[in-house]
Amino acid sequence: MLMLYASQRDYDEMAGNVPEDEAVWSAEELAEMHAFMEKFNQDLVESGEFVDAQGLAAPAQTRRFHMKDGVPAVTDGPYPETAEVLAGYTVIECDGFDRASQIAARLARCPGPEAARARAYTDLRPIVDGRADLEP
Repeated sequence: MLMLYASQRDYDEMAGNVPEDEAVWSAEELAEMHAFMEKFNQDLVESGEFVDAQGLAAPAQTRRFHMKDGVPAVTDGPYPETAEVLAGYTVIECDGFDRASQIAARLARCPGPEAARARAYTDLRPIVDGRADLEP
């Protein structure tokens, strides 16, 4: 699974919800990013390695569920202690971790404002099929 990370600030910048003196994504930059991701996913479909991909809503639309004093508690997002959150994911099925790493590395070329690109990153993690996959 390729896990793409961003922050609430990134979502705000893409939506233009920042003070006038701060950077926002232009319509052209957003279109370039969307076109890049469409092509990225289409290339995976054509190679037979694509399983699923989804973008996720902004952290402000998140609810965190946890136990507090023995009862379930809910906290609405965003979470100021969290610099970044899962912004989306892509599930691939390919010939090994090296090939998956090659695919993940392509995401570093995703266009966007330099400040946003500097904050963004992708984690690659295998999906566990069973207990044996948990052993080192």
